[in-house]
Amino acid sequence: MTTQHQIVDSSLTLGQNQIVSCDSDRSALEKEKRKSQDESQKHLNGCVPLSHQVAGHKYGIDKVGILQHPDGTVLKQLQPPPRGPRELQFYSMVYDEHCCDPVLLDLQMYLPKYYGTWTPADAPNDLYLKLDDVTRKFNKPCIMDVKIGQKSYDPYALKEKKDQQIRKYPLMEEIGFLVLGMRIYLVNTDSYETHDQHYGRGLIKETIKDGLTKFFFNGNNVRKDAVTASIQKVQKILQWFESQSQLHFYASSLLFVYEGLPQQTAQMKRNAGSLADVSAAPKGCHTDGEVLEYNNNVCVIGSMENGRTVTSLGQSLSNMYALHKKGCSQGHYNDVPLQIETSEQDNSLWKRTTPPNGNDNKPQLEKESHHMPAVMQRPNEVEVRMIDFAHVFPSNTKDEGYVYGLKNLLTVLQQILNN
Repeated sequence: MTTQHQIVDSSLTLGQNQIVSCDSDRSALEKEKRKSQDESQKHLNGCVPLSHQVAGHKYGIDKVGILQHPDGTVLKQLQPPPRGPRELQFYSMVYDEHCCDPVLLDLQMYLPKYYGTWTPADAPNDLYLKLDDVTRKFNKPCIMDVKIGQKSYDPYALKEKKDQQIRKYPLMEEIGFLVLGMRIYLVNTDSYETHDQHYGRGLIKETIKDGLTKFFFNGNNVRKDAVTASIQKVQKILQWFESQSQLHFYASSLLFVYEGLPQQTAQMKRNAGSLADVSAAPKGCHTDGEVLEYNNNVCVIGSMENGRTVTSLGQSLSNMYALHKKGCSQGHYNDVPLQIETSEQDNSLWKRTTPPNGNDNKPQLEKESHHMPAVMQRPNEVEVRMIDFAHVFPSNTKDEGYVYGLKNLLTVLQQILNN
């Protein structure tokens, strides 16, 4: 054999060894990835990342994120202090079983239902808000997240934070709202079209109507029925804001959801799902036909106890804060920049207010169990709920910035309807 042939043979052998080595490395990486996923799944006790999330912190990408519990509720991981504790404090105040403030009782109608807090069984420092998933009763939910208000930073934010938020969307003060993301079901292709926050930040005064119209366009026509229902629900929220002067909301959003399937098809699917559920629903799952995950979520039902739900809102919030803060101080959120507050900020517990005459004649909304969600009712075609309350503060004046944003949003929705 010549020297040239020996070199060629050696090169071939080396190449084959490299291929085997690459395959081996790839296989090892895949095994490691599967192992990591299995461990993560075990750690989360059957919870999975929320598949239809259109904005906000996403699990597996950010340090905090949103999960779906096997019972169908949504788990929102608390942000580092002071934002996370502040949001927990807000929900605990609004849904306090002893609350007799008519303003807060009315507000419950516009929020996702709150079922207390939840922690993974093997991670007591991780704290999640347990909330109703307002999308799960839809077959093909079309979802849009819209930040409301003239400012996306709170009064206690540092100058760097203010400048950062203004740079993200300089038109916030003029337009009063910002589309953070949307997911639209296209009936002609049986697929979803999604747009993230960059889409919304690209909208200006002249294009905002077309930008919002896209959310209501299903591939064939503009769903004016969904536009009409959305207007009615936003008007109700506006009425609440114009009637209250005790809370200011910053960097909070409205979550819009409407049924993407034509009404007749959606009803047929619900009826079929109801019949199937009664005979085939796993143990521990509701059998009312409305809990099926039509909206592309992964439904994992297990007989094991899935973490711990804190059911008593009467227990000391400071204990929960201490646990959560301890987890943060141990490096759990080391690479997440904390928002430093000024000494003027009051992070004390919210004060409940009672009607001036001391009477509580206003009918109180039905009390919800803090253990598990109530049985799902027949779904409406459209939902509009307020979400994200890490920057809500007590006040004694009307929240003019939020009112301004709602009115501008209603104007644009009305233009879509008129056209």
